[in-house]
Amino acid sequence: MKIIVACGGTGGHSFPGIAVAKELASRGHEVAIWASGRDIESSVLKSWEGPVFSTRARQLRLKYIFSILSSIFRCMRAMKRAKPDVLLAMGSYSSLPPVLAAHHYHVPVVLHEANTIPGKAVEFLSRYAKVVATSFEITKNHLHRTKVELTGLPIRGEIAKGSRFDFIPSGSWTIFVTGGSQGAHRVNELASEALCIVKQELDKRQSPGRKLYVIHQTGSADEPWVMAKYAEAGLPARVHAFEREMANAFASADLVVARAGASTCFELAACAKPTLFIPLPSAMRNHQHFNADAFAAKGAAAEAKQSMLTAKNLARFIINAYDNPGKLADMSDRIRALAPVDAAAKVADLVEKSAE
Repeated sequence: MKIIVACGGTGGHSFPGIAVAKELASRGHEVAIWASGRDIESSVLKSWEGPVFSTRARQLRLKYIFSILSSIFRCMRAMKRAKPDVLLAMGSYSSLPPVLAAHHYHVPVVLHEANTIPGKAVEFLSRYAKVVATSFEITKNHLHRTKVELTGLPIRGEIAKGSRFDFIPSGSWTIFVTGGSQGAHRVNELASEALCIVKQELDKRQSPGRKLYVIHQTGSADEPWVMAKYAEAGLPARVHAFEREMANAFASADLVVARAGASTCFELAACAKPTLFIPLPSAMRNHQHFNADAFAAKGAAAEAKQSMLTAKNLARFIINAYDNPGKLADMSDRIRALAPVDAAAKVADLVEKSAE
């Protein structure tokens, strides 16, 4: 079969799409990825060896209306040439032009919604889909016009196969801070300040303990000053705008501080990592809070509201985690139980059935 996988916009939508594309390709299908063409996608798509088409999709805002229309016509022309048997779209604004083009040419559509609360794109496009695959059970309560199936969120197969970085000093206690593939400025501010406070507190203790080490994915804008801040504090750290060895970063971490995008949530579950989620307050329909809450409600993670969080409070949480390894071990067991099982294969099955 000829299959198009439309994904992109962010790493959180690209990684799951690539995971399913690889699964479909392994089954002998001819698979092409349609991405929006944003710079952030270039790093993510390095793991995909198949064809890639740039749709030039833009965010769903009125000021981009002409660019969106241009992208729709671009996708219609490409769809007519490609003549695919089915289209899989992974949500976000990058799905809109490919799905409308597929609908125009009567190509079956499968949608995947990563988050608890469907985004505007999936909610609107679900009327054109044969089925919507979801990551969370609760999502079906928000989609009433089409068939919904729980598959879980496809994640990178290699994400749970990392190894602890060998340059981290033996016996270190490691924090991994990540605001996602593009970074998160407020998380960077809070975490860097809090970790400097934690280092000062641990240095004051008379008894020798595990030394603090930091891994921090900052996004491109904040990398220089975060790096300088840790250096000034004498806090050993690996700081990168984009962490290219994510599996090893997860494997190295005793505690993770992160945003609550769906991909991040389920990758952490696959790696069984105790986590403090700081949801993005401006996320569409507050979906990151509901993602985090789904994990926190089962004792699988902790959640902090960004507007109420201070560096001192965050430092207090981290020190408490440092002093209570048993609590972290319990959190690790609970989040491991939420890890997706064969999600990429389940979505691939839906794609094949929809094409038939």
